Amino acid sequence: MNPRLRIIVIGLVVIAAAAIGYRIFSVAGNQRQRLDQSDFYEAVAEGQVEEVMITADSVGYEIRGNLHSDDSTPGGQSIRKFTTYVLKDEDLPKKLRESGVLVKARKPQRGSLFSTLGIWVPLLLFLGIFVFFMRRMQKGGNQALSLMKSRAKLSSQSKKTTFKDVAGVEEAKQELQEIIEFLKEPQKFQKLGGKIPKGVLLMGPTGTGKTLLARAVAGEAQVPFFSVSGSDFVEMFVGVGASRVRDLFEQGKKNAPCIVFIDEIDAVGRQRGAGLGGGHDEREQTLNHLLVEMDGFETNEGVIVLAATNRPDVLDPALLRPGRFDRQVVVDRPDVRGREEIIKIHVRKVPLASDVELSLIARGTPGFSGADLANLVNEAALYGARYNREAVTQEDFEVAKDKVLMGTERRSLVINDEEKRAAAYHEAGHALMAHLLPAADPLHKATIIPRGRALGTTQQLPVDDRHTESKRYLLATICVLLGGRVAEQLRLNRVSSGAGEDFERTTELARKMVTEWGMSESLGPLTYGKPREQIFLGREIAQHRDHSEATAVEIDREVRKIVMGCYDRTHQILEEQADALTRVAEALLEHEVLDAEQIAALVNGDPLPMRPERSTDSREQLEAAREETGDSTKQATRAGDGLRLLQQPGRQPAR
Repeated sequence: MNPRLRIIVIGLVVIAAAAIGYRIFSVAGNQRQRLDQSDFYEAVAEGQVEEVMITADSVGYEIRGNLHSDDSTPGGQSIRKFTTYVLKDEDLPKKLRESGVLVKARKPQRGSLFSTLGIWVPLLLFLGIFVFFMRRMQKGGNQALSLMKSRAKLSSQSKKTTFKDVAGVEEAKQELQEIIEFLKEPQKFQKLGGKIPKGVLLMGPTGTGKTLLARAVAGEAQVPFFSVSGSDFVEMFVGVGASRVRDLFEQGKKNAPCIVFIDEIDAVGRQRGAGLGGGHDEREQTLNHLLVEMDGFETNEGVIVLAATNRPDVLDPALLRPGRFDRQVVVDRPDVRGREEIIKIHVRKVPLASDVELSLIARGTPGFSGADLANLVNEAALYGARYNREAVTQEDFEVAKDKVLMGTERRSLVINDEEKRAAAYHEAGHALMAHLLPAADPLHKATIIPRGRALGTTQQLPVDDRHTESKRYLLATICVLLGGRVAEQLRLNRVSSGAGEDFERTTELARKMVTEWGMSESLGPLTYGKPREQIFLGREIAQHRDHSEATAVEIDREVRKIVMGCYDRTHQILEEQADALTRVAEALLEHEVLDAEQIAALVNGDPLPMRPERSTDSREQLEAAREETGDSTKQATRAGDGLRLLQQPGRQPAR
């Protein structure tokens, strides 16, 4: 509201409140009994009236006074104020004096200022409030109309992201480059009868660069680029989503040729008939209109729809057919070459030391997406700045990778010697199995420094990216997972809850080998059980059993057979390598971190090759850095307990 208008409204409210209060209190303070003319004459005759105030007008007299009457209590009297109006009688004052009544007269007065204000100010205030709300309703009507408008934003050309800023997704870049060339030179493609695609769907895991690709298209294309989120179509008001879709494509037609980008299209494009509300669900009405606009009775020539989602499985089939999204481009996690190119892009503004090998960093980050690699570079830069370095070193990248993969070190967690020894043998069991089994991924390092929720961690890194998993590799993975429990049982004669997550993953792998991958000799190459998924919820909520009870018993038997077979194999290997297991565990207790070369030397009985201590493992350097930043908090003894995390190839921990 305008400040001047606010002051006027407040002033009117104060005046009205004063006038109304005056009338209320004046009336409350002068409440009188209303008498008829005959009752008044009767009271005068009985001597109950002693004094009156007469106000004359052209018709009669207004009389006010006090009325005395006997009270019900002994010897008591009550006095009541009264008022009456009698017809004009010239002899009335004389008769009153004869009856012993003291007569007073008052000249008739016009309404006082407060009386006038009490009448007119509330009326004016009511009119003002009425006008104010009418204007607000008119403005609200304009807002209601704007609610139906699309929230798409026309891209700004001031800051451009081009294809030079995108790496690791060369096939997707090629597909989108063709779309841009079609918009720039349509005759090149139309001379052979080609038609411009209606839509391109970018789909892939989160963080792989789908939205970045769209921004690059906006930077490369010399045509209008409208961007909108799928959630912008969804409102609580019925019909708003469809109206916004209509307005979006109307803007596109006016600016054709153009590109319309819908981010997270699964927010509005989920499969119909799976939600709440049936066919009249607002989300479904919005989707219906989107389908019509993309390929309906009227054509939208020159409007290309670019959409991105990480849940293509929940999209409506009508949205995915040719004629709507003609091309579906998979933006997957990058391979080792793609990861190296992505890291090169993110380190453009980061000073690097001479010992940094980007290819080694790319090889050590299997399964990382573009967003993960950007976070890795940022963590390395922050770690280097923490120690006042002039450039980011390879050590900084190693520490950052450990932090991203395995969590932050928990130096303040204190445990007793018995649990620390159990953790050392647990990790030694994992590390020794990873080193001894040729089918398993190569060992990278083992540590008993608590990180995140894990007491200790053992990390493996594959030589190459793995797209399929053989039975031999899966069995070796299960043996590595079971190595921790077997080592504790062999050397310490104890079992603990630290292997709970190992058993969970072991059982999951074994069950998938039997029910999904056909790796059971007795059950054969068949699949058992289908996931039952609610498209509206977007997740698997149950497993539909499509086999008999006898088959279920056989599945459980095969799963147990695989796990126990791997357990016996692991027990045999670690029993044969008991001395090596002890050496690795004792070295972990002493040094807390061992890399693959050191573990190999311990297994062979060679002297342990020493490594320069990292900044993150040096208590003196850490405390000195904290003092420089004003943090004098001393670190407690490094230790920890709880769950452990084993980094497996191609299986990144949830981030």
